[in-house]
Amino acid sequence: MSYSNPTPYRRPSMAPLILAGAAFAVVAWLAWDRLGPQQVHTDATPRAIEPRGELADFEKATIRIYEENTPSVVFIVSRAQLGWQVSEGAGTGFVWDDRGYVVTNFHVVKDVVLAHQDRVSVRFQGLRELDAVIVGIEPTVDIAVVKILQPPDALRPIPLGTSKDLRVGQAVFAIGNPFGLTHTLTTGVVSALDRVIESPLDTPIQGVIQVDAAINPGNSGGPLLDSAGRLIGMNTAIVSPSGANAGIGFAVPVDTINRVVPRLIQGDPGRRPAMGFESSRYPITLANKQRHPVVSTVQPDTGAAEAGLRGTSGDRLGDILLSIDGVNVQSIEDVRAILDQHEVGDTVAVRVLRHQGGNSFEEVELKVPLKTELQRR
Repeated sequence: MSYSNPTPYRRPSMAPLILAGAAFAVVAWLAWDRLGPQQVHTDATPRAIEPRGELADFEKATIRIYEENTPSVVFIVSRAQLGWQVSEGAGTGFVWDDRGYVVTNFHVVKDVVLAHQDRVSVRFQGLRELDAVIVGIEPTVDIAVVKILQPPDALRPIPLGTSKDLRVGQAVFAIGNPFGLTHTLTTGVVSALDRVIESPLDTPIQGVIQVDAAINPGNSGGPLLDSAGRLIGMNTAIVSPSGANAGIGFAVPVDTINRVVPRLIQGDPGRRPAMGFESSRYPITLANKQRHPVVSTVQPDTGAAEAGLRGTSGDRLGDILLSIDGVNVQSIEDVRAILDQHEVGDTVAVRVLRHQGGNSFEEVELKVPLKTELQRR
């Protein structure tokens, strides 16, 4: 039997371990040198501020609009006892005149009215809440007027403009109290004109201004201003799946407000003269580039029906309103403004462009007696 000799044992070399340890030490030292606390915290002083220079002209104009009109904007709080529950609402309003009359949306004070109450609170910037009473409402155009019982001194009525000559693309400024955050400014442009939205009574409000300025809950009743700082509308509604701003807001035009508010202050219950028709959602632009409202529906038992005014039917376009009593008509608000100069029982001369079929039109003048909604019922 023979056996092979075993492999003799040799002690391993320490050189690789020494080299690896040295490399680790070098890496650790470099990391400490770069990232160690002595490099994170060093002496420092505040950096020098770059001079800003003058504000841009558009910034100055925006600041001026806000500062000049904020004293005219109020925060309105309503509390109503509805059965066993207390309903609380909040919105915005603006000073109408120096006697303490304030304009807001009807839906801001709607629960108070439904509860057969008439008291709300009005707060100016930096002031305590002041007691106010509801003096008039016009739900069909979502307008309400309240009167501050003890108005503060030196009230600043908001400057009044017109919505008649607005153009898509011009700048607009909204001041309000979104989500209770008082006196907030948002800006945008007129996105569209002559929109139609539903009032709190589900009746159409025509001639509405569409804007992309941010409008949120609490902005309701706040002023919409033009670049001259004049009132051109009252922020009223939004289109939004979430209930917050989505870039589509609506404002009741100031021409409507200026027509309705004096009647409410005088105690008029709203029985104004009417012809008895509804116009289409969109006016028509004629060859002379002027817009005119188109009659869509003529209501029965009205002056319009008696006079033979025609609505749209099939492929026949409804009568195009050109003038009333010789006054040019370019919007439904023009119609209302003219009728407000008349009394129930008056007769007005209405000139229309009547569709005869195809491309044929004929000018016709009609004598339309004025009635009211109450009379028609």
